Amino acid sequence: MSDEEILVFAVKFGENFCLYFEGLECDAFCREKVLHRVLRNVNSQLLVVRPDLNMAAFEDVTDEELKSGNGMHFNIHYYKTTTPSTGMPVAFSIQVEDKSYYMCCEKECGKMIVRFREGELPKEIPGESNVIFFKKMFTSYSSRAFKFEYSLEQGMFLAFEKEGCLRKLILKKLPREDEVDETIKITF
Repeated sequence: MSDEEILVFAVKFGENFCLYFEGLECDAFCREKVLHRVLRNVNSQLLVVRPDLNMAAFEDVTDEELKSGNGMHFNIHYYKTTTPSTGMPVAFSIQVEDKSYYMCCEKECGKMIVRFREGELPKEIPGESNVIFFKKMFTSYSSRAFKFEYSLEQGMFLAFEKEGCLRKLILKKLPREDEVDETIKITF
């Protein structure tokens, strides 16, 4: 609790004697800034989005492929928050060829999965959303490594899972948040 004073002005009475104020922040997520980055896993593989295959996976990428950047250069949208203890709210989007896609999570056959949907992210996200992740430090001694917790389910993180020769992007439930699991470690 802070002893800081906040000056607010009552604007009007509404129905049922509800009092409306001016100058207060709403609980919506409002976009603050956007960074452009490639995302890497613990094996230094880059996250590559392939909308035509409805898939995103961490892959070994040559310098030439990286220069083309198709499906590799993410926009990380940072949103303002009124609860900084939960982590920095972020959302991810990417340009593939001439189309924009955003990352979201959806339930399919009883399992949460990561999807990339065609479209743009909104500047403001009112309340809860399946596109918001909380960016947190992976460990206290690793300032360039992060973990991204899904905002609608505590303990569920972006991760990779080996499937054949691929390392697919998934959501992974951790029993404890302080557990060190290298599959959820993502660097910029």
